Amino acid sequence: METLASSVQRSDSVKGASSAETLVRVCVISLGKELFAIDLHSVSEVFEVDSITPVPGMPDVLVGVANLRGLVIPLVDLRSMLGLSMTGSALPYAVVVRHGAQLLAVLVERVPEIRTIQRDQLLPAVQHAQGTVRPFVTAVLCIEERMGGVLEIPTVFEQVEGRGVYALSTETDA
Repeated sequence: METLASSVQRSDSVKGASSAETLVRVCVISLGKELFAIDLHSVSEVFEVDSITPVPGMPDVLVGVANLRGLVIPLVDLRSMLGLSMTGSALPYAVVVRHGAQLLAVLVERVPEIRTIQRDQLLPAVQHAQGTVRPFVTAVLCIEERMGGVLEIPTVFEQVEGRGVYALSTETDA
């Protein structure tokens, strides 16, 4: 599956593509008062977080787990990994993202919205800017007259798992 980052690199080389090929549907989320976009293909669902069960001894990025219709879903707060302020109220919503057979729920400030964007609206993200390392923000996008980062879900999973948090696998041993 093509990621949004690869479409940024490819957008300049594709001329005369059909309008369907130039459109991307994204889920726009809010973290630390900043906007981010996630490719809609990676989003499974959104739910209001009623209760969080803490998991002792886990990294700060794992806030806890939630029971979603019998599935125990890890809840992650990406604000610290994005260099955003952790102050403020608890994040009331979660966006369940999928990478292969794995699921994680990313906590967000408000109910996300779905938008259709042009691939040429995506610009490469600056990596290794002074004081900021955001390895899973691979592109930027103008959202609501503000610049927002595009989160690459495969890289989010790698970074979260690198901190000792493992996603729920939906594969069963049959």
